[in-house]
Amino acid sequence: MMDDAAKKEIICSAIRGVPNFPHEGILFWDVTTIMLNPAAFKHTIDLFTERYKSMNVDVIAGFEARGLIFGAPLAIALGVPFVPLRKPGKLPGDKIFEEYKTEYSVDRIEMHTGSIKPGQKVVLVDDLIATGGTLLAGMNLVKKAGGEILEAACVIELPFLKGREKLSGLPLFVLVEKEGL
Repeated sequence: MMDDAAKKEIICSAIRGVPNFPHEGILFWDVTTIMLNPAAFKHTIDLFTERYKSMNVDVIAGFEARGLIFGAPLAIALGVPFVPLRKPGKLPGDKIFEEYKTEYSVDRIEMHTGSIKPGQKVVLVDDLIATGGTLLAGMNLVKKAGGEILEAACVIELPFLKGREKLSGLPLFVLVEKEGL
């Protein structure tokens, strides 16, 4: 049986760094290459599942786009609902939203009204935490719905951008840390 450190090394080695994307001077960590490596993808979901299987999670909420890729299989593994947190104009029907600033722009996330019920325990899932703006917006959106956030889970953390500090003490679980610039 492979230990967690070995699994994380496989995950880390499957992540591609793309220089000067989406802007000059940015080193973009591309997690989509994890999906090209079935072992790395499986280890990612397995490590998240191991972390949350005994935490009485009611709902997994994943951010568009790459948080959907990791959040949905985690929800299936835990046997709980999955709530997509989408960009504007992607969800039909009634929705609630939260605006936020990213490292590149001002944006907004939305979710269907009633998809998270008051008191439900939620884990937020995204591919990466950089400046923390997206996760903070997700925290605020879940709170608007009456949900309780247990923790946020990300494949990658960029510690030099200090995004963790914006999360007001929200527990954050990350699989790997990467440097940038």
